Amino acid sequence: MRMTLSAHTLTLVALIAIGLSLLAIGFVVFAGGSGDREPASVLTGDDAVGALLGKIERLEQAVRALNGTDRRQQFQIEGSVRRVALLRYDAFEDVGGRLSFSCAMLDEHGTGVVLTSINGRQETRVYAKPVTAGTSTYNLSAEEEEAIRLAMTEDHEAAEAR
Repeated sequence: MRMTLSAHTLTLVALIAIGLSLLAIGFVVFAGGSGDREPASVLTGDDAVGALLGKIERLEQAVRALNGTDRRQQFQIEGSVRRVALLRYDAFEDVGGRLSFSCAMLDEHGTGVVLTSINGRQETRVYAKPVTAGTSTYNLSAEEEEAIRLAMTEDHEAAEAR
């Protein structure tokens, strides 16, 4: 049996074949899945498994690198000043305006410094005392202890009264 096709039908079949060919080429070139637009080849059997194992190994290396970066950043965050409390007060009865203050600046573990400024009529004195785990080797005033306690409290607001 012999089939005859018109010129119009042959043209349509040729255009469809060219379109499918271009689509297949585009799929092979850009469907590698690596995201970097490298040409991909058609793999079968053991070659495909090997290629997938290689990609998995690269992903595992990237995850290990990210975990290391995460640990370093977590260590840096824990050592940064994250807990701050400011306590303002009148250090002397004859000086008003709550110009004296104690400010505790601590990291996640309660280590840092408490700064105190005592304002008098004739002079102002500033003290900086180291704090480790919420305590200091220096004698602390009641105001300094209160500032440290406020900074160590999970949900505190800067105290401005007394």
